[in-house]
Amino acid sequence: MLPMLEHVTITACAAEGKALARVDDKVVFVPFVVPGDVVDLQVKKKKSSYMEAVAVKFHEYSPLRATPKCRHYGVCGGCKWQCLQYEEQLKAKQQQVYDNLTRIGKVELPEFMPILGSKNVYGYRNKLEFGFSNKRWLTEEEVRQDVKYEVMDAVGFHITGAFDKILDITECHLMDDINNQIRNDIREYALEKGLEFYDLRENRGLLRSLMIRTSNTGELMFLVQFRIDSHEEQKMADDLMQHLSETFPQITSLLYVDNHKANDTFGDRFM
Repeated sequence: MLPMLEHVTITACAAEGKALARVDDKVVFVPFVVPGDVVDLQVKKKKSSYMEAVAVKFHEYSPLRATPKCRHYGVCGGCKWQCLQYEEQLKAKQQQVYDNLTRIGKVELPEFMPILGSKNVYGYRNKLEFGFSNKRWLTEEEVRQDVKYEVMDAVGFHITGAFDKILDITECHLMDDINNQIRNDIREYALEKGLEFYDLRENRGLLRSLMIRTSNTGELMFLVQFRIDSHEEQKMADDLMQHLSETFPQITSLLYVDNHKANDTFGDRFM
């Protein structure tokens, strides 16, 4: 049985949005904690030189902590450092670059200039992609509650390590709020009209993915990826595109792809 580590102090940030501690001369990698947190850790993986663990109890919270803005924080695979103050994120990323070049690359470097942070901590991306799935990912809380969902359709981000599972996203702060407006509208429309969400394992289902791209000139491109297998589904796809055109006049370029391949390359037919 893998051990429980008690009253462990997190000491530094690590790669891929994780932090680390040292216990008995071993490095322990932990997600969703920050340097200065004092926690109890449940080890999930144990190797000869390191361990991976998750925090199960907080005894002290670090003064470097920030309050995550997103309701999906801790489940969604992105934005793992929302719990860390932005200034500290910049320091940690700069240190990673320095360590990679000097320790791994053996490059002799001059003195580093500090990273210049962005004025926009949120809403800074100009492109987002979301997937559709008929196999919605259930959070640990939902599993514990043993809630039975009649509808398992979802549109959102892929879960790390579960290629066919999608976390249903209702808000994302990486881009302007238009991404939330359009994505949530499509979900509501699709469920109301009975559009089939994609089954990645079976390579079937009308709704596959969507992509939103904005420009600094204010233009907005929106692309939906379908798998159209019948005249009826063609009509459904056309009706959805008409609905989007009428509902979101701020869309400058509205396109769709009909893709029958088993991968997510935007192939077959552009419309």
